Amino acid sequence: MKIRILLICFIISLTALLPSKSHAWLLYHKPAFKGKVIDTETKAPIEGAVVAVVYTKIDAGLGPGWSSSPFDARETFTDKNGTFSIPSYTTITSPFSFNSFANVIIFKPGYGSFPSSQKVPRGINKGDAELFFSEDYGKEREIEVVVGVDKGPIWEYRKVKFGIVELPKLNTNKARLDALDFVNMPIEISSQKIKNLLKAYNEERAFFGFGPISWP
Repeated sequence: MKIRILLICFIISLTALLPSKSHAWLLYHKPAFKGKVIDTETKAPIEGAVVAVVYTKIDAGLGPGWSSSPFDARETFTDKNGTFSIPSYTTITSPFSFNSFANVIIFKPGYGSFPSSQKVPRGINKGDAELFFSEDYGKEREIEVVVGVDKGPIWEYRKVKFGIVELPKLNTNKARLDALDFVNMPIEISSQKIKNLLKAYNEERAFFGFGPISWP
């Protein structure tokens, strides 16, 4: 353990002496994210949906294997026009950490959630989700999505409007309960960093008579 700590300190000290471009690999950076959330049927904006961006990184261990884990998050709400914006994010990582995907979660009680139960766009992978919310907002672009799952996932390139998410209004208790199960709560990070998402999630749990979940 002491050897690993000394090694990390040595690498950090060494990179501090190098030109800034030489140790850019220590930087974790994600672009700003922007989008709009609307009702699938009415196309009306959905106000007050929680939007959380969960930042993850890959840690290399001394032994075999790599692990990806969330380490920070930012959140906001959609406004009266259904739009949201989260600024770019930059921080310093350890020499043994690497950039991984940022996960976007959109949730409002009574609606389907993103990225699991939205109607449009369907089946975006994590890498393309960053592109979807950070490039060419409102413009129609091609992206790879899941178009069938009967005999396993079928991926095709389809044109979608970048940043525009359609969530279905859930009209039955079963649909709401099923959607709740699909919300992937990032319990690995401090609950204070996603307090609004946690509050909305617990409100939906309370609707079914379930107790709240919590963690430090």
